[in-house]
Amino acid sequence: MTLSDALSIEPFDWYSVGVALLCGFIIGLERQLRGKPVGIRTSALITLGTYIFILTANQVHTDATDPSRIIGQVITGIGFLGAGVMLTRDGVVLGVTSAATIWSLAAIGVCIACGYPLAAIKLSLVVVFVLVGVDLLEDYSQALTRGVHRKYRGWRDGRRPGSSGKSGED
Repeated sequence: MTLSDALSIEPFDWYSVGVALLCGFIIGLERQLRGKPVGIRTSALITLGTYIFILTANQVHTDATDPSRIIGQVITGIGFLGAGVMLTRDGVVLGVTSAATIWSLAAIGVCIACGYPLAAIKLSLVVVFVLVGVDLLEDYSQALTRGVHRKYRGWRDGRRPGSSGKSGED
């Protein structure tokens, strides 16, 4: 066995694995720095796992199979992960943004598996832009922090919803 054989991960390739890990790192770093669920490890594993599932489905494709169905199954599985980070406290749903981030991570993994690694990196930056940019907009505009978009930070210390004066959902 040669070194090349030992390092081979056919049908996968190290470049795509690296892109999946990079995309997960880009988004996970933002989440981890803010102390949110779905940090670097989780994000990297979601993009990597999605890449592996989709590429594997493409490899076992025959006339009797449809690899696009695997994408649907990945979305269903990701839905369970997303539901796991959402919770309700005093009638306020928390974790919706983290659940949506998980969904975006899976979509980025699909992009990588379908042969669009550069697009996946760019889309990772778009996700971070949305996560950071909307938060900055909320800090500068009271109109964006009304109603369901009010941040509820007081649940840990027993305060009622809206008493913290800050906005957002997770």
